Amino acid sequence: MKTYPIVETFHSIQGEGYWMGRNAFFIRLGGCDVGCWFCDTKESWPVDKHPQYSIEQLAEAVLAVNPSMIVITGGEPLMHNLDQLTQGLRSLCHLPLHLETSGAYPFSGTFDWVTFSPKQSKSPDRSMGTYADELKVVITGPEDLDWAKEQAQFVKPNAVKFLQPEWNSPETIDLAMQFVLHHPDWRISLQTHKFLGCP
Repeated sequence: MKTYPIVETFHSIQGEGYWMGRNAFFIRLGGCDVGCWFCDTKESWPVDKHPQYSIEQLAEAVLAVNPSMIVITGGEPLMHNLDQLTQGLRSLCHLPLHLETSGAYPFSGTFDWVTFSPKQSKSPDRSMGTYADELKVVITGPEDLDWAKEQAQFVKPNAVKFLQPEWNSPETIDLAMQFVLHHPDWRISLQTHKFLGCP
């Protein structure tokens, strides 16, 4: 029986990006070597320190809470082959599947929505842009604005583009705002779940 290392599962709202405010069930997979200094889930980085869950166990947890969608996140979820996971969840839960990834590993799985959040600490796989429905770049300083423009060249023309100010750096809010005011094809994403005290 195929299992996956699970840091946590939780039922909350999607706090960021295009689907902000939607009722969602989150599956956080263990394992990440991207190494973002601003990461707020560093406990997810080890692969082998988390309990293993089967697809059936995950589906049971999803169906117990009646969400509108399932979000696969991490860590870096694409460190794992997600083909069986997405196939199983789709057949058992019949809900839209979303992925949140830095794109540092080759794509796997079948998703209804892909949020691509590339990081400078580990360059993304260039094929990721063909899958991305949403580009979300975390802004920690002015250099990230150039990174955002560079990454936008690799996504589909209709991908929604977001700048997300780093939570612990209030000055990045103004950086993102000024950029968006001069680049009307971009939007700002805020971590609204943190304002609301949600997981």
